[in-house]
Amino acid sequence: MKQPLISICIPAYKRISFLKRLLDSVAEQSFRDFEVIVTDDSPDMEVELFVKNYTERFPFVYFRNQRPLGSPANWNKAIQLASGSWIKIMHDDDWFAYEDSLLKFARAAQNSTSTFIFSGFENHDLEKGSYSRFIISSLEAFLLRRNPLYLFRKNLIGHPSTTLIRNNRAYWFDEKLKWVVDFEFYIRLLKEGNRFVAIKEPLIHIGIGEEQITKLAFRNPEIEIPENFYLFTILGKQSLRNIFVYDYYWRLLRNLRIKNLEQINCYLSEQLIPKSIETMIRLQRIFGQKSMSQMGLYSKSVMLFGYITQYFKTSS
Repeated sequence: MKQPLISICIPAYKRISFLKRLLDSVAEQSFRDFEVIVTDDSPDMEVELFVKNYTERFPFVYFRNQRPLGSPANWNKAIQLASGSWIKIMHDDDWFAYEDSLLKFARAAQNSTSTFIFSGFENHDLEKGSYSRFIISSLEAFLLRRNPLYLFRKNLIGHPSTTLIRNNRAYWFDEKLKWVVDFEFYIRLLKEGNRFVAIKEPLIHIGIGEEQITKLAFRNPEIEIPENFYLFTILGKQSLRNIFVYDYYWRLLRNLRIKNLEQINCYLSEQLIPKSIETMIRLQRIFGQKSMSQMGLYSKSVMLFGYITQYFKTSS
């Protein structure tokens, strides 16, 4: 069988109704030079039996993990099995917005020397029945090209399902992470000089539900502190000279109500806390976290004071 242009990699875990919606949207795609890879973390055979309904509709590879790998190891397993020139991660609660969605990704891949492509998307809140649309602006794309750390201001790329990545066997998701795994991946990819193409059209629908890792980890210090400080060690303390990085860690400490180093150290193992982080904690303790969480302008003013002070310290 010839190499397909795109491998649609689907890490699955139970949730048959979501998986059906996704696979139905795959079956409707007008572009057909693809294969589907499903790696299954489920504890039973429900997914395995279900996907047999699709194995005759397009090239299909099903693999059931002998033991659950979890996220993002299950994502990496699907990538490992992919034979396509490009990797199209699709989480099982997301789906293609239109029948030409994959075609537009394919055209971008065929007409570019870039290694990384992403599209706009719509977030669909499954509980509330509401949705919101996001498309990166020309200014945001320009700033992101100048410095990948601009993602600390806002994740302009979105969920992994919005992306198409050249399959050069070099890029994998960091299995030490869950909460900031896509964020770290994008920064690493872009910092290594990979150019991107932004499709300014919402080609993917993102399903937002209570079972998502992002919702389970939100404001959970046991997850947010170790992962964000692991990310900090990757980027290095010089990254705090970027105001968006500084503000990101400022808000992290404020929102988790960190008042002393012990509240951080209890979640970390043998990791030194940089002086700049200590300064953030001290400033927030002095000026009061309750007031800052309620008064955005006041919080930003104190943050800017801390940032300017720290910037001139590291510059001298």
